Amino acid sequence: MTTGDHSDDYSQGIADSAGKVQALRDMILNAERTIQGAKAMLLQLEGKKKTGRPRKNDYDDAQGTVVQGTFDGQFMQGADGKQYPIPANYASKSKLVEGDMLKLTITPDGSFIYKQIGPVERKHVIGIVTQDEHGNFLIAAENRMYRILFASVTYFKLEPGDEVAILLPRDLQANFAAIEHVLQKGALVAEEALAIAKATASAGEARMGDWKTDLKPASETPHTPASSLIADAPGPESDSGVLEEWIRDMEALEKEIEEQQKAGVGKSE
Repeated sequence: MTTGDHSDDYSQGIADSAGKVQALRDMILNAERTIQGAKAMLLQLEGKKKTGRPRKNDYDDAQGTVVQGTFDGQFMQGADGKQYPIPANYASKSKLVEGDMLKLTITPDGSFIYKQIGPVERKHVIGIVTQDEHGNFLIAAENRMYRILFASVTYFKLEPGDEVAILLPRDLQANFAAIEHVLQKGALVAEEALAIAKATASAGEARMGDWKTDLKPASETPHTPASSLIADAPGPESDSGVLEEWIRDMEALEKEIEEQQKAGVGKSE
């Protein structure tokens, strides 16, 4: 046998060995796939799930108690009449606004999983960050003061005088605002921001007092001619007494609303 014949036999042997190695690798790979498929089928038959970090879709199918409710700016008011806490960081980063519909799943281990299922129509408003005498952060916008979650203050690093874009429910009278983003840091100094806060509060009080002027009887209006007073003098069947009683009730209601507003703004976030 010549040297060339030995070389050909050697090359053929190497090729045969490489083919056998590749064939063995394919067999092992197929066997592993078969085993994995068999394990998955076994888990499915036993009603178990694969271990590991749950995916987002797994949360939707999580077993537990499901409650739906409405976001009130801080909590979820459940349809069952109960109040459920919402993580402030979640509410702030998700930019929830009052009126948003939520679904809460309480898992068997006690975890709370929230999902927004019905966002309300929103409107975009520009406001100024202010602080009251108790240190609570507020947003002055639309001649009103809106409360914000403290998590938003820390997340956006808000300071009095910052100009911010906020989200509000379009068709609801809200008490809380959701911070969308900061437009300008330090747009106003603290003194100017405080002045805006006071002016906003005064504007609100002025609107509350408008109904008194509109409902004053003609006899209480200055510079009314005497002839008009005689001509308009209430007769025995006049309901002026009922009107006066209604005004007193409205004043009492106004006082109660003001006390509730002061108590609400005075609370720390």
